[in-house]
Amino acid sequence: MIRRVLVWAVVGWLSATAAWAADVKDPLVRARMLYNDGQFDDAIVAADEARKDALKAGSADLIAARAYLERYRTAAAEIDLATARERLRRVDAERFTASERLEFLVGVGQTLYFDGSSGASALVFASVLDAPVELPAEGRERVLDWWATALDRDSRPRPDIERQGVYQRIRDRMALELAAGPGNVSALYWAAAAARAQGDLQAAWDAAQAAWVRAILAGGRAARLRTDLEELVTRAIIPERARVLGAPAETLSADWSAFKQKWN
Repeated sequence: MIRRVLVWAVVGWLSATAAWAADVKDPLVRARMLYNDGQFDDAIVAADEARKDALKAGSADLIAARAYLERYRTAAAEIDLATARERLRRVDAERFTASERLEFLVGVGQTLYFDGSSGASALVFASVLDAPVELPAEGRERVLDWWATALDRDSRPRPDIERQGVYQRIRDRMALELAAGPGNVSALYWAAAAARAQGDLQAAWDAAQAAWVRAILAGGRAARLRTDLEELVTRAIIPERARVLGAPAETLSADWSAFKQKWN
């Protein structure tokens, strides 16, 4: 499977601007704002200040854990992963809001994925996607990508017949997600990638073309989606489809370029 690097954090559901975080007196609010702004080191400092209040300790540990996970995701320092795991283990979730419970599950799912427990990670992410609490659209896309990525990794050592079932699950889920949101970038990518992984190369080609066009609906995320699609098509779908069709790869590449030109 051609895989992208998981470049996006799954930030908290609370939308906030951290430009004035330094002026916020409540360290828990400040920690969340800093986390949402990608200032993970400062978010950890603020969270550690917030956890001095016993009533806020669980929420503070949750924010700190996810900040450590983001540091690990970018720098792969094992101490960050171990610290994130420790923070998640010790949280007192009794006072968590419904939104914080989902954030906790996302943190657990990421930790399991980084620990190599991809199947367990996928189950946790699926529980977030199926939760009765509605996620913001962009947050849902991010969790969806983590879910599919975890299943993809989990399927690799399995026999082909089992892998086929895994990728069919991904395709089915993506079809539902696209029915609900036709500009869902994760669903657009994985509809093509999972079809290719099944060996359904015509469907993968069709899904990639459809995704390229529907990227218009993705707003500021369109460029990233098209970069991922370009890599998937040129490195995987075209060479494999050329072998099956007995056609020169250059011909299919020209077809792809001509198609893109119509929609660029």
